Amino acid sequence: MPRSSALEGVIHLPFAEQIAFFRRKLNVPTERWDDLWQAAHDRAFVVAGAAKADLLEDLRGAVDKAVSQGTTLAEFRRDFRAIVQRQGWTGWTGEGSARGEAWRTRTIYETNLRTSYAAGRYAQLTDPELLARRPYWRYVHSDTVLRPRPLHKRWGDMRLTLRHDHPFWATHFPPNGWGCRCRVVAVRAPAEGDATEPPAGWDAISEATGAPAGIDRGWGYAPGANAATPLLDLVEQKLLNLDAPIGAQMWQHLRPAVQVEQRLALADLVDRVAGSLRAGGRAALVTVVAPATVAALARLGHGLETAEVWLRDEELLHALRDTKAARAAALPVQTWRDLPRLLETATPYWDTADPALVYAFDAGGGQGKVLVRVNYRDKLRVGDKRTRVTSNFVRTGGIVDAANLQDGSQYLKLPKGE
Repeated sequence: MPRSSALEGVIHLPFAEQIAFFRRKLNVPTERWDDLWQAAHDRAFVVAGAAKADLLEDLRGAVDKAVSQGTTLAEFRRDFRAIVQRQGWTGWTGEGSARGEAWRTRTIYETNLRTSYAAGRYAQLTDPELLARRPYWRYVHSDTVLRPRPLHKRWGDMRLTLRHDHPFWATHFPPNGWGCRCRVVAVRAPAEGDATEPPAGWDAISEATGAPAGIDRGWGYAPGANAATPLLDLVEQKLLNLDAPIGAQMWQHLRPAVQVEQRLALADLVDRVAGSLRAGGRAALVTVVAPATVAALARLGHGLETAEVWLRDEELLHALRDTKAARAAALPVQTWRDLPRLLETATPYWDTADPALVYAFDAGGGQGKVLVRVNYRDKLRVGDKRTRVTSNFVRTGGIVDAANLQDGSQYLKLPKGE
C-alpha cells in the first residue's frame, strides 16, 4: 500500500530493522511531548497526553500498522478517530477543529515513521560488515521540502562526508527536526569536492533550543543509537536535569514502564555489595519523591533541587557493616533489596533536628526507617559517566522505635499522595 506523498523519497517500504526498532519500544504514558527527552524515545512509545494504558496501546497499534504495513496517512487518521471515539479521549492538543486534528495526526504519523526509518537505517549503517566496507557517512538533504532549513541545505550542498564515529553524527543524524526529510548514506571514502569537516561552530548550543544550531528542540540525537540502552538509564539522566516538581510529576507517569528495570538495578547493587562487602562507586535509583511531598517541603522552606533519591554503594556498605547489626537495629539485606517497593507506601517525615527527609515503613515486625540527605552535592555514576551532581541520597537506614517518629517532637509528618 503506498504511503502519503509527504513521505515520498524519505521513507520507503517497511524493512526489518525499522519494524524491530519500533516493536522494542515500551509504552510510556506522558502528559507532554518533552516528558521524555531525545534518546529516551529510542526505548519508549509516547503520545503526548495519552496517559491511559488502553488508549496508548490502541494508538501504538495504529502506528505499528503504519510502520509495518506501509499504510497511508489517510488510513491512520481513520484509525485515530476510531480510537479517540472508542476510548473517550478528550483534551488532546488539536482537538476541536479539522485543522487541529490534521496537524496532530500528521505529527504522530510522520514523526514515528521518520524516526523508526532513521533508526532502522542506523542499525544497517552500523552493521560491522558494512562499516568495514563503507566507514564514511554523507549527509543528504531532501529537495522535496517546500521550506528547506538553511543549515540542513548547506550540509547537503557541501556534501558533508565524515567518518561514522565523528561526534557530529551523535547530534546531527537526521531527522533533525519536525518534518525534516534529510538522510544519511554510507560511502567508502569522501569523493573529490566533499566537505570533510563540519562548518565552524557546528556544535555550539543554541540558548533557544538547547541543541546545536539547525537542530530543533528535542531532536539533537541519533535515532536508534540508544535502542539497546535500558530505558531506566535514559530516565535517570533526565531526572537529574529536571526541577523537583517537574521530575516528581514525570515519575508518576513513567514509573509503570521502568519499574521492573529500577527494582532489578537496585537489587543487583545490593547483592553485589552484600556478596563482596566492597563498594565500587556505583549508585541506583531508589525512588522519586512524590509531588505532594515535594510541595510540602517547598512550603517549609526546604525545596528540593531535584526529586530523585539515590542509594550509593558506599552508604549501603556502611549500613551492612554497621555495629547496629549487633543489636538487631540494622535493616536486613532483603529489606534493602525491596526498598523501592517499600517506599511506595512509606510515610515521609521531615527531621527538624537534623534536617533530612525520612521515610518510615513496615519492615516485617519492626519500624524501618531510611534517612535521605536532600540537595546534597556529591559524585554519582549514571551509566558510564561519573559526575558531580546535587541530588538526594540515602545516608543510612535501620529499625527504630515507631513512637519516636510519631510523638511530634522531632519528626514532622509530610503528605505523600501521588
